[in-house]
Formats: sequence, structure tokens, C-alpha cells
Amino acid sequence: MNVLFVCHRLPYPPNRGGKIRPFNMIRHLSQKHSVVVASLAHTEQELREGESLKDYCEDVIAEVLPSRVRWLQALKALPTRTPSSVAYFRSPQLHERIRQAALERKFDVTLVHCAFVAQYVTHIQSGFRIMDFGDLDSAKWAEYSPWKGFPLSWMYSFESTKLRAYEQKIARLFDRCTVTTEGERDEFENLQVGTPPTVIPNGVDVSYFSPTEISASADPSIVFLGRMDYFPNIDGVCYFAENILPLIRKKLPKVEFRVVGSNPTRKIRKLEQTPGIVVTGHVPDVRRYLQGGAVAVAPLRIARGTQNKILEAMAMGIPVIATPNAAKGIQAVAGRDLLVAETPHAFAEHVIRLLQNADVRRTLSETARKQVEKGHMWPASMKILDSTLRFSDKILHRRPLTTLADEDLQLH
Repeated sequence: MNVLFVCHRLPYPPNRGGKIRPFNMIRHLSQKHSVVVASLAHTEQELREGESLKDYCEDVIAEVLPSRVRWLQALKALPTRTPSSVAYFRSPQLHERIRQAALERKFDVTLVHCAFVAQYVTHIQSGFRIMDFGDLDSAKWAEYSPWKGFPLSWMYSFESTKLRAYEQKIARLFDRCTVTTEGERDEFENLQVGTPPTVIPNGVDVSYFSPTEISASADPSIVFLGRMDYFPNIDGVCYFAENILPLIRKKLPKVEFRVVGSNPTRKIRKLEQTPGIVVTGHVPDVRRYLQGGAVAVAPLRIARGTQNKILEAMAMGIPVIATPNAAKGIQAVAGRDLLVAETPHAFAEHVIRLLQNADVRRTLSETARKQVEKGHMWPASMKILDSTLRFSDKILHRRPLTTLADEDLQLH
């Protein structure tokens, strides 16, 4: 089949959450189908870095959309019915190139990853259409609102309302919609659109993220892994540094907290002034830092979907302590595969226990790895995608193509 795959971030290299899932889908689909990928880059450098994606698909249609243009479009959308997060990803050049490709290639399947870029296919007719929401972003913006001061709190709330209406309209245009977790499926059901949802869990490359020997550590360490320009990560790291780490250092004064991730903000960089905190910024290979960490933490107070940082640590056999919000998207049993704590004192007690007991760390390491292999393997998730695609063969009397008027979606 000829497949058009549209995603909001150029998914190569697959080095962040928004790129890992679409990359694995593209790589899998290309084994049996002809896949054309359409996406956006922020810079010419990102576009060049993404050129190797052509090794995994038939063709790549990509345009550079600079950040300043994105933010200007998002700001202009604030007083309109268009979600600013949709306007942020609008490129007339990419829209035209996709339209031309659809005329020339006659795609059998259109698969969109992330609702923000569904705007590019609302006028394209294909035999079967899949909307991979991943996470419901309208719910994410709603969660952000209470954590921000006015006027940002109002802006996030308003954006959530606009985006929820957009998601409802978009979902009705697709034959199948997919999400990452059971919790996101429940959220999708709240849209009340009638389009069947399917859960396709996120996976982890267990050959790349593989275990290392767990041993007693002369210099105990704690690792947080994630992009440090992402608000939930910033909030989580600061929460840990201010409320949990001091409790740990009372018992283990030499413990080191390593914050590993790209683009640390000024607020994160300032944490280095605190004894025992190391902020690495971008590193070429995060595995070295996970190997050196006795435990990994995911102290996120704001979290949706599946936290790849947890999957990667579990795959490497690194014991994980997480908040309930961070752990809820992982197919794992609390107390067996990872530890979950809601309060700073409970979180600190879990960390101290693991740092002081190599045998407990080793046991948790082994069960964590086994659970990842059971519940979060990409091949298993891709079988679900294949099953979803097989529905296309069963649609003998497809509903008439439904499109939304430009003024209805407020896209142009």
C-alpha cells in the first residue's frame, strides 16, 4: 500500500519523545509498504539531520518553519477559534507539497501522528485514515493551567477548550484513532465522537538500552533523564531538588543528583549552585549516565501518556522511583517493577533504601527489565498497528469523504 505519514516533528534522529514513536511506526510500515513522510523542521540544521530518515522510507517531504514564524502564528491565533498549538505548526508550503504528492501518488492510507498536523490532510481523500493522537493535548493544556500564574493560567485553559473542540472535529474525519495508554483511551472516549480508539503502547529499544551490572556504589547517585526545556520536567526536577533531595542528603550527604538532558533553562542551571547537583546539558549517549546512576527518578507532578525516561531506565535495569502521575502510563506493578511515592518523605525513603541496599536494587532491576520486555516492546506494539491497518481491507462501503470547511476549523 501507499502510505502518507504526517507528523509534527521531523522524526530523525529519534532522540526525544515526540520523535521516537513516529520513527518506529515509519520504520515498521516501510518493511511492507511504500511510505512517504511529511513533516516540519525548526531549522536548516534540523532538516539536514533528518535527511537519514530517507533510509527508512520511500520519500520525505519536509519544510523548515522557523520558531519566530511559529510563535507569531500562535500569537495571532490567540483571539480566534483556532488553537494556537495548531497555528504553531501551519506551513502553506508543506500544505501545498502534500496536496501535490496526494494527487500524484494516490495514497491508500493516511496516518497522522499528533492532532496539530491533521490540518494537512483534511482535504485529502485516501482509502483509510488513522489519527494517532498519542496523548490528548487538550487534557495536557488543562493540566498546565493550575500550575501557571495569570495570564498564562487563563491562556492554557482557553487553549485547552479550543483544542478539545478541534480534536472532536478532527477525530470524526478518521476511520480509526489511536492513543498510547488506557488512560488516554478514557480521555478520548470523553470526546464522544464515535470513532473507535485503539491503544498502541509506546515501546523501548531493549537492544540499545540493555542492563549493566548492579553493584554497591561507593559514590551513590540519582539520575533524572529528560529534555530540560519542557515544563513538566523543569517542575519535576525543581520539586525533587527543593523538597526531596535535602531529605536524602540528611542520611546520605555524599549523594549526587544528575540532571541529564538537552537545553536546560536558566532555572535548571541555577540548581548547580546547590551542593551535589550536576546539570549535564546535552550528552551524546545517555546510557553512560544511566549506567553510572544507582537509581533513576521521575518526580513529575504533571505527566500524561508514557514516560520514555522510565522505560529506558527500566530497560537498562536501573531501579526507578516515580510519582503516581509519572508511573500511570507504564505497564508495570508498583512495588515489583518500580517504586511509586506521592509525598516527598515517601519518595526520599524509597531512594535511601535503594541506595543503601544493592540486593534490593538488583531484584528491582531484574523485574523491571522483564516487565519492559513483556509490556513495552516495539514489535508487539507494531502488531497492533498492523491489525488496525487490516481494517482498511474490510471497509467495502466506506462512508463518503467528509471534510471540514476552512472557516469551521479556522486553519487558514
